[in-house]
Amino acid sequence: MRQATLTTFRDLGVTPEIADALETEGIVTPFPIQEMALPLALSGQDLIGQARTGTGKTYAFGIAMLQSIGKPRKNRKKPRGLVVVPTRELAVQVSEDLVTAAGKLGSRVLTVYGGRAYEPQIEALKAGVDVIVGTPGRLLDLVKQKHLDLSQVTTLVLDEADRMLDLGFLPDIERIFKLIPAQRQTMLFSATMPGEIVTLSRKYLNRPTHVRAELASDEGETTPQVRQLVWRAHRMDKIEILGRLLQAEGRGLTMVFCETKRACDMVSEQLDTRGFAVAAVHGDLGQGQREQALRAFRNGKIDVLVATDVAARGIDIDDVTHVVNYDCPTDDKTYVHRIGRTGRAGRTGIAVTFVEWEELTRWKMINQMLGLEFAEPEETYSTSPHVYTELNIPQGTKGVLPHANRSRAGLSAEHIEDLGETGRVRGRGGRRRDERDERNERPARTPRQRRRTRGGKELAETAPAETSEAELVDTNPEETPAIFTTDEIQATAGDRRTRTRRGAATTAIEQALADAPEAPVRSTRSRRGAADDAGEPAKRTRRTAAKPEVAADDVTEPARPAMEPTRPAVEPVKDPLARAETAPVTGPFEGDQPSFLTAPPPPVRKEPERIVPASPFTVIFQSPDLATDDDDIAPSAATERKQQRRQSRGGNRRRAG
Repeated sequence: MRQATLTTFRDLGVTPEIADALETEGIVTPFPIQEMALPLALSGQDLIGQARTGTGKTYAFGIAMLQSIGKPRKNRKKPRGLVVVPTRELAVQVSEDLVTAAGKLGSRVLTVYGGRAYEPQIEALKAGVDVIVGTPGRLLDLVKQKHLDLSQVTTLVLDEADRMLDLGFLPDIERIFKLIPAQRQTMLFSATMPGEIVTLSRKYLNRPTHVRAELASDEGETTPQVRQLVWRAHRMDKIEILGRLLQAEGRGLTMVFCETKRACDMVSEQLDTRGFAVAAVHGDLGQGQREQALRAFRNGKIDVLVATDVAARGIDIDDVTHVVNYDCPTDDKTYVHRIGRTGRAGRTGIAVTFVEWEELTRWKMINQMLGLEFAEPEETYSTSPHVYTELNIPQGTKGVLPHANRSRAGLSAEHIEDLGETGRVRGRGGRRRDERDERNERPARTPRQRRRTRGGKELAETAPAETSEAELVDTNPEETPAIFTTDEIQATAGDRRTRTRRGAATTAIEQALADAPEAPVRSTRSRRGAADDAGEPAKRTRRTAAKPEVAADDVTEPARPAMEPTRPAVEPVKDPLARAETAPVTGPFEGDQPSFLTAPPPPVRKEPERIVPASPFTVIFQSPDLATDDDDIAPSAATERKQQRRQSRGGNRRRAG
């Protein structure tokens, strides 16, 4: 391995404009990969660069590309440099680094990727660009729409080439290779170098030089500045361990990696409930929301970023001190890129990995591939003492952030840019605290105005105003008429002042009774009344809808409402002698009987009877047994077949006889 002997970018052959721009940003000393790759790239050779994540691979190819293109020209509209990246976040990161390096050159750098509107990108292409950084899908879309011409590209760079192959971008990359000239400089950079990259380089690169920058240690592919901790944790206890880890002393920005998008939303929502300033980044979010979360994370408005592996490649954010693998990585390359988000540019960091019991086999394979010493992770719970000692967590800390420590502005403080996003509108899985509070503070619902209608019209238009109570008439409850004539009903209806719905129904019933022929009504007389009135003619009473006053020994029907139509019926009488004394009455009342013009008294309302539920152990219905002893048992199919055979044999014998 080559040792670093040069100290500045100027010694590597970098132009003063680019060197001054880097020194302005505080970048003076090149990293090993930059020191080894820049002289070869500046000479125009094809290159394969491999180094750990966070060691400055972007400047290794970016400086050489910008210097070969030179200063922009007015008559040059088509791009001369092309950088293809697998994810949108990485495209933004590479563009920012290239803009920093080309600060004094004035090179025009354009970022194109999906999720944004086409119009701003098309206008920038028409104005002229020098370098394009984009994802394969959007690049091919612009080429298909005749807005992008790659015929004058002289330098092509594939950043994180292994990730592009994992995501299935190999057909798109081959199409891009066919769109650019054959005479070009091609550079491939990645942290890992699988066999697919070697095959691709043999097909499209011209005698490439493989540059691999490693430190003099046996750490494998992992970053030596990162202290790694691997714990075997229970699924239901991981969120509690994470809540206590986030309160460790000296903790800065923290990235939490999950395996699925749904897990990201779940962890983000639970941490938000516990009081942490957190945001989620995954593929189901809109591009504006993803960039909003990353800006808030860089600006310090939130200190916890929960993401899938979409953010594990090339995201360079300062002050990331902790990385937590909430879900065990799928392979060794994923683990390397995840923990590479911390300990960048010579800094130190801590990487904690949670391994569940069913993930032990997967982790042992990762441990063997990387040559680590965590083949048997230590069983860990939120109350384990080594959690507090190894992470420097104060004793007594719980998984909920105290209110006094909630000083971050939160994700809502970061503005969402209107990017003119394409595709369906996507939102975050969980509601944030401020959104839930706004939802709870909704104004009270106004009462609904109900209108009574009849036949599609207002009730007030079809009928007079209703009254809640009917007018009471003083009557003698002992004597009430049972049958009314037509003239009496009309005379009584003319005296009423108001009409109610109950009165209307009563009028219709009275009209029906008036049209029907008169029927004889039996009257009842008690045994006691017969004894008291001995020698006097028996008084007969007509049966009415209202309940008259009777003796305690009389048995009569309960009182019914006046509006309910009743059939003329004979009341049940216990004493047969009283039945004999009853007789039909056809004429009008005699003596001191009241007039037919008196109205019946209002019905007496009774309290509804309480319904007592039956016992659940009571048999409500039992089907009767209709079978008798004389019934024959139904023959089976086998018995019927035997009978048929016997009958057929008997018939044959008769014929033979």
